[in-house]
Amino acid sequence: MSEHAHNHDSHADDGKIAHAHDPRYGMNLMIWLILISLTVITVAVAGIDLGEYTLFVAMLIAAIKSSFVINYFMHIKFDDLLFKIFLILVILVLLVVFVLTGFDVFYR
Repeated sequence: MSEHAHNHDSHADDGKIAHAHDPRYGMNLMIWLILISLTVITVAVAGIDLGEYTLFVAMLIAAIKSSFVINYFMHIKFDDLLFKIFLILVILVLLVVFVLTGFDVFYR
């Protein structure tokens, strides 16, 4: 029976276990401060009449904020290329659905 006893510590370094990246506290704090700053900018810009550029500026700020959340808090920046490809593919499919829905609504 002692023949089957294995030391589980010897299998920990065989490269099959994925290493999770843990960003430092300072990085998370910096990203959080950037997100708070962008929120303040969003509120400030909402009070300014930019005419036809209002929606564009709001969407640009939202896209920047979402890229920080996706890359750092969802750890996409530290993941494999395959996860990044799937994320881009999902965003492109969603964009196609929005465009096709827009064509249906505008050209009825």
